[in-house]
Amino acid sequence: MTLNYIEEERVKVLKRYEILDTPEDGSFNRLTTLAAKIFNVPIAIITLVDTDRVWFKSKYGVEVDAIGTEPGLCTSAIMSDEVYIVENALEDPRTLANPLVVSEFGLRFYAGAPLQTMDGFNLGTMCLIDKKQRYLTLSQQETLKQMAAIAMDEIEIRLSARKAARQVNQLLDATKSHLQDTITEIAKLPTTASSEELANIASSSKEIVHHIDDYLSEQI
Repeated sequence: MTLNYIEEERVKVLKRYEILDTPEDGSFNRLTTLAAKIFNVPIAIITLVDTDRVWFKSKYGVEVDAIGTEPGLCTSAIMSDEVYIVENALEDPRTLANPLVVSEFGLRFYAGAPLQTMDGFNLGTMCLIDKKQRYLTLSQQETLKQMAAIAMDEIEIRLSARKAARQVNQLLDATKSHLQDTITEIAKLPTTASSEELANIASSSKEIVHHIDDYLSEQI
């Protein structure tokens, strides 16, 4: 498989999670805040690498919501399953021309652990940034990987919840359709001694349809 094909597949998987451009989330924000405190860095970000941008699902210490992918540290970080580390960007040949390094922003240290799906695709990173040279011990690198795994677990949970909600909505749609058919068939029946019972059934069916409509409208 070519690198282009692998990247296309990775982006398809990213889109499948339907997380890009979603609102801020307390669980992710707590994670970036915790990472900044644990590692004593001014900036911690949960990123997702799209086709032309690195979007921030959660951020601590910065105001922007996204940056370009080229040249991007997170874009490089997702190429490996290990923690991608730049200890001093001014001396690292990989980052000498990086805009975040040469600009007023003054990035010096970067460490990013990939957010890896259950089927092995790296969607983004849990990353740490500082404006001074830093080092991570092997134990600290493992901690960062575990925090990235927690972030990915949160993403997986939300995908599962959306799938479950869709299944419930589909079931309710089918039930609504069946009840509406029942109401139509009752209306076609000839008047009999049990017409009052039929009317009650029709009324109950209409009430259930009404409740289903209310529920589905709340999900939109």
